[in-house]
Amino acid sequence: MKSLTEREIRDSFVNCSKGEAKRLAVPRDLELLPWDDLDFLGWRDPGAPDRSYLVSEREGRLVGLSMRFPSSYRGFLHRSMCSLCLTVHPGNGVSLMTARKAGTAGREGNSVGLYMCTDLACSLYVRGKKVPDSGPRIKETLGVEEQVTRTMANLSAFLDKVYA
Repeated sequence: MKSLTEREIRDSFVNCSKGEAKRLAVPRDLELLPWDDLDFLGWRDPGAPDRSYLVSEREGRLVGLSMRFPSSYRGFLHRSMCSLCLTVHPGNGVSLMTARKAGTAGREGNSVGLYMCTDLACSLYVRGKKVPDSGPRIKETLGVEEQVTRTMANLSAFLDKVYA
């Protein structure tokens, strides 16, 4: 993924108002992020632990999602494997992230969810740049590029649901 500016990030959101996008917490260290190793940008809001954000490219343009992490039900909404990158995590490493749908459906309160790495660092796990707390990822027969392709296909399927 190419390096993004705060403005590009804020302008990319498709499932929240422009005012909400203007107020959300963008990572402060954008220039320090390992952009060459990121397939999408994902982060948690340090001031609101129930919020997370994701920005990816889709059909030649940036798409940002505002997502919720239902903190009051954490014990029931955890799985051990991320549905995007298929990384296994113990404990709180994978959580249900819900996103309001884009457009009218989202304004009517409809949402979709997916179990994702709680820290949204899927790209780094797939490339071996970050190791889950449980130790190295499960050895796969797929190469790194094929795993990246699979992760992005899973993300694309989730984005399809946000737009549906």
